[in-house]
Amino acid sequence: MHIDLEIFSPVHPINNPLFDAHGIKVFLKRDDLIHPMISGNKWRKLKYLLKTTQSQGKNHLVTFGGAYSNHLLATAAASARFGFKTTGIVRGEEVNNDTLFLCKLHGMQLLFTDRDSYRDKTALFNQHFGDDTNAFFIDEGGASPEAAQGCAELVDELTETYDHIFCACGTGTTAAGIINGLNNHQLKTCFHAVPVFKNGEFIREEINRFLTAPTDYDLHTDYHFGGYGKADAQLISFIKEFVASTGIVIEPVYTGKMMYALYDLIGKGHFESGSKILAIHSGGIWGLLGMKDKF
Repeated sequence: MHIDLEIFSPVHPINNPLFDAHGIKVFLKRDDLIHPMISGNKWRKLKYLLKTTQSQGKNHLVTFGGAYSNHLLATAAASARFGFKTTGIVRGEEVNNDTLFLCKLHGMQLLFTDRDSYRDKTALFNQHFGDDTNAFFIDEGGASPEAAQGCAELVDELTETYDHIFCACGTGTTAAGIINGLNNHQLKTCFHAVPVFKNGEFIREEINRFLTAPTDYDLHTDYHFGGYGKADAQLISFIKEFVASTGIVIEPVYTGKMMYALYDLIGKGHFESGSKILAIHSGGIWGLLGMKDKF
């Protein structure tokens, strides 16, 4: 089977009086529109991993994530779409929720494991699937050189140049891919990564291991709102106002934090007047399913 999806990821302008006051133009790359389930950077990260699986003659994807993992759902949907068997190894006690229901609906088998064991994913893979010659290991979030290769293609799609590009950071793979893409096109765009983890400076090492050449970029570590999957009333209020005023759904885990950081930095005069800024909507809106109580 030919492994590909037709990319539909337009760039939309985002208007706000704050931007006008600072002479800034902001645009949003709508990767959330690529596919309803294999959304945003999830497809970009899976594309070449699936092709590698196929080229090696394997048909069983084994991957990892938390109980509300967008990566698990995207992998389940991609496996159903392209004819792979798939297993998700889930961190923590056995639960039933909306995300895992959708994973199972797409045919994913689930294995739950305690958090200590989960730390060594290679050992877990070998324990359960070491004898399965058809099994292919995909790291949490799809982190891999293949994933960075897929994310680099985002830059190929841009028809304009931007002074700055913003992206949320989980594993650092998407950021590394976009930076590689900018380098491939010899663009001088300043890249800004917004880690969604507390003490997110560690993400620099994760980004750097997937870079094809040493590159400077900005890391904004003050917008984690307490840590991964955490959100406070200020962030939730921002997201509700953003969605209501733009009609574009964002969530508190990734894109919501990235957009908050962008608005805050513009308000603080971080960018020169006349700057053009592109923010990446990396999808993952199903993450809202695990945070409904906060709204």
